Amino acid sequence: MVRRKPYTKVVKKRQIRAQHVKGMGDVVFKGFQCLNSECQEFNFIRKDEIGDDFEVACPRCGTALRSGEETQIYEYELKDLRNQSIIEEGQFTILHDDYLQEAKEYKYCIICNTMKPLELFDRHAKRKSERQGECRLCKQVYNAIKNQSRLTDQHREAAQKRRMYLDLSGSSKIDSKEVYRRFKYRCFKCNKDLREVAEKERPLDHTLPVVFLWPLTTENATLLCREHNSEKAGKWPSEYYSDDELKRLAVITGIPYDRLISAPHYNPDAITRLKQSECVDRLLSKYAAYMSEIIRLRNRILEYEGFDFFAYSTTVSPGWVREANQAYQIVR
Repeated sequence: MVRRKPYTKVVKKRQIRAQHVKGMGDVVFKGFQCLNSECQEFNFIRKDEIGDDFEVACPRCGTALRSGEETQIYEYELKDLRNQSIIEEGQFTILHDDYLQEAKEYKYCIICNTMKPLELFDRHAKRKSERQGECRLCKQVYNAIKNQSRLTDQHREAAQKRRMYLDLSGSSKIDSKEVYRRFKYRCFKCNKDLREVAEKERPLDHTLPVVFLWPLTTENATLLCREHNSEKAGKWPSEYYSDDELKRLAVITGIPYDRLISAPHYNPDAITRLKQSECVDRLLSKYAAYMSEIIRLRNRILEYEGFDFFAYSTTVSPGWVREANQAYQIVR
């Protein structure tokens, strides 16, 4: 796709540029806790410096991870409870190769100068790290600045992506007045009185998020002020509310407490729809211009539910499947 000719420019003044971050935008690190139980140091080492025969020493205590070696956590006896005989005894150990292999990957954001997990950077296939230089948060803030002069079609693109999620969630009539009454016209999070504010300042939040394909219904709606609606966006209830709040929310909405405190999961009705070839093909055709968003959705559902809706399509290109699989492996 041909890029639009830029018509605005953000002029940066007095930007903070950390010396230790310069030239590090594509350097990937492995991050891990020191295996010394008396040490609390969290170590980072460049991934490209880890060879087959490695030795990585903790800068605080000197404890080293070495290829082929292991750290003993405890000794054990496996007992037969029927006669108290010892079936097996040995040592519980962590292999250093396995420990380093499973360590999470990180990189520096060239804007905020902080080390962050690799998945907090959008993909960029042409970069050495295959990730963008700036983290998603910095990109979001930057886009908010540019948002003052976004083109109409850019607004339309954002709206269409959201429309895709709403379509998949399913629609239902919502009684806004009933929701306002149920929450007594107060923000559920901060208890701010919203009676006298404009309707746009008292938004109704998807209690179970639309990104997990739950529809906004009278039952699945929480009244929040604009500030807390923005904070809650996309988060599962247990990721945002306290346990006491979740219990009150269960009483007010009728959503079972067990569901509110559970791990995030997709709307089973939406998953059922995505097992229908006609539905998947219609999704691909209608939102073909936003294939990257469809791929992100496919990979998130695959991660959370172990379900690949691309497998039910009669039209999706093998090329898109390969790209989706590649993105899935990178994120994992």
